[in-house]
Amino acid sequence: MAHGINQDESQASDVTTVPLANVVLLDAALVRAMRRPEHLPGIVCFYGPAGYGKTKAAMAAAVKHDGYYIHCAASWNRAAVLHYILQAMGSSPAQSVWRMTEQVCERLAVTGRPLLVDEADKLVEKKSVDLIRDLYDGSGSAVLLIGEESLPARLARWERFHSRVLEWCPAQGVTRDDCRALALLYCPDTEIGDDLIAKITAVSRGSARRAAVNLDMARRLATENGLKTVGMKEWGKKDFYTGEASNTIRRAA
Repeated sequence: MAHGINQDESQASDVTTVPLANVVLLDAALVRAMRRPEHLPGIVCFYGPAGYGKTKAAMAAAVKHDGYYIHCAASWNRAAVLHYILQAMGSSPAQSVWRMTEQVCERLAVTGRPLLVDEADKLVEKKSVDLIRDLYDGSGSAVLLIGEESLPARLARWERFHSRVLEWCPAQGVTRDDCRALALLYCPDTEIGDDLIAKITAVSRGSARRAAVNLDMARRLATENGLKTVGMKEWGKKDFYTGEASNTIRRAA
């Protein structure tokens, strides 16, 4: 699925109201690319393990800087990439790849807005990396690629692209402050104890997604038991969500 960022989405996006570490980190890197001197390259690579909140951080940056955002799919070829970028721009795609490339370059150059490409690993798999280089060279606009932790190593084989990267920006694992911010967002009617916040941060192993699941478990525990506060005492011997499949086979009664 791919789309541009519009006002309705910006209002619905959780990360626009939660300043998680990766939101701040990615935003700062993108700003440096957008404000760089003309003689410096303008591509940023933001990478890290699944669940670290990279996509939401990218969407927050796209909203803040009025960027063009796409989320690549495994089935996309070069024409599909260009089609969805133009869709995000609100433009009608031309029939040929070369003309769509010109359309995107022209729009980026005129507006000066950044291009954010999520799931950029899929472009490497499809050998479409040079397409992004063409868009960057043809417009001069800042470009942000978002992908998994192996993305820098995979891009190393594309020297002409690799040399245009201004900054390699690794995503950070969820922190206690992040977990607390997520608790305030997702559990507004429940106070989550500091001891439980610390434990959830640890068992989530850097994943904001796992932290959100554990926080929701705490919220449900509070709701089901009429609790206003949930800490390690109230949590008791409940299992935490770690992302690992259970070894227990549940049989139907």
